[in-house]
Amino acid sequence: MFTWLKNMLGMGEASGVRARNAKGHYVADDPKTPNVNEAYVDGKKPKRKRKPATKKATAKRGRPRKNKVK
Repeated sequence: MFTWLKNMLGMGEASGVRARNAKGHYVADDPKTPNVNEAYVDGKKPKRKRKPATKKATAKRGRPRKNKVK
């Protein structure tokens, strides 16, 4: 299905734009309406983006350290 059609029907991805009132303050979500999130303009909370996995540190290169013997 086309992305523009999904957006027209309300099936598209969440925009992530927060809703504001007349004073410019952020609007909170109303817990009485579980299927609509009033805190966002399109009524959908965006999904969290996962951070990419970090690479393991490879073995260090160079001259090895001397071990101190007591």
